[in-house]
Amino acid sequence: MADRGRAIVVGGSFAGLTAGLLLREQGFEVDIFERTPAYLDGRGGGIVLQPDTVRWIVERSHNFTVDDVSIGSSVMRYLGDDNKIAYEEPAAWRFSSWTTMYRVLFDDFGADRYHLGEYAVGVDQDADGVELRFTSGRTERAELLVFADGISSVGRRRLQPRVQPRYAGYIGWRGCVPERDVSRETADLVNDALAYALIDSSHICMYAIPGADGSLATGNRQFNYIWYRNVAEGPALDEMTTDLRGFTAPVSVHPGQVQQRFVDTMRAEASELLPPAASELIARTAEPYIQIVLDIAVRNMAFGRVALIGDAAFAARPHAAAGTAKAAADAWSLAAALASSPDVPSALAAWEPERLALGNDLLSRVAEMGARSQFTNSWDPADPALHFGLYGPDR
Repeated sequence: MADRGRAIVVGGSFAGLTAGLLLREQGFEVDIFERTPAYLDGRGGGIVLQPDTVRWIVERSHNFTVDDVSIGSSVMRYLGDDNKIAYEEPAAWRFSSWTTMYRVLFDDFGADRYHLGEYAVGVDQDADGVELRFTSGRTERAELLVFADGISSVGRRRLQPRVQPRYAGYIGWRGCVPERDVSRETADLVNDALAYALIDSSHICMYAIPGADGSLATGNRQFNYIWYRNVAEGPALDEMTTDLRGFTAPVSVHPGQVQQRFVDTMRAEASELLPPAASELIARTAEPYIQIVLDIAVRNMAFGRVALIGDAAFAARPHAAAGTAKAAADAWSLAAALASSPDVPSALAAWEPERLALGNDLLSRVAEMGARSQFTNSWDPADPALHFGLYGPDR
């Protein structure tokens, strides 16, 4: 394969690793720079697997299959009072965990050119390349730079400084609980299911994911959930999202950092409002955490020799379960564009329009889904428009 020069990827998570693997296939010498000082293993919760999410495993990985890293479901199930099944229909989805998917991609990329503890802070480019500067004083140069650094993207702040996150009006309480820690009734209701519960101006989504050690065996799994709760923007949100160190979190309050009084209130409300199975998952979670639900949309994703992908470009609410799928799809389509053109700026310019259209469409759909559950109370379990999917319901 022809030598394409050097590519730098900022961000060593799902989007960055996928991009790194695919750019290496295109003939680039790829380095990934991750700002955290330790590997990201052990972070994050559940992931709903869509075709783009697992495309690398299906088409490229020699070490894993989809069945090695995920758990299947056969039904979508809505729980009502006293755990009675309020609605159910066939639904074949597969679920994994962020940690499990990270391990797959990291194992395939390798550690040699994966650099920890390097926080990118500045970028400039000329006709021949891009210069990237780090807080450590390090400077790197490449023919291509991809910012895959997530919802708090430095690349987006440098290249689209006027783009700001928009708060959706609600937060998500998230957590994972070992299957062995819950009752048999709860395990039976959530296993083999994409499970929901609806209440006034709120809903919770639950499903099984691999255990912390990656185990897929029944009894050794975890149950993942996200419970959406309306919180007014302003002092109420600011107070709730101030962590135990006194810092106000812009994106999430991490496990172990949520003020205990808010955890206690949330658990009490879950016991009062949710079906017993959902309430039990929350009660038995050691360290629930808060995700601030945001919308982020950029006007551009291509800037000469620099690209924004994944949440660095468009960050969508979780209702379509499409975040990792979009990140992977951005990387695959970028690799395809680069394969079609030897000139990096031309390839990025050709790649951008379709990605912008997809990002804007996704944001529009999840905003409508969120409005139906959180504000208009018009969420209908039988409506296929509310199903998961990057490109549309069930797609």
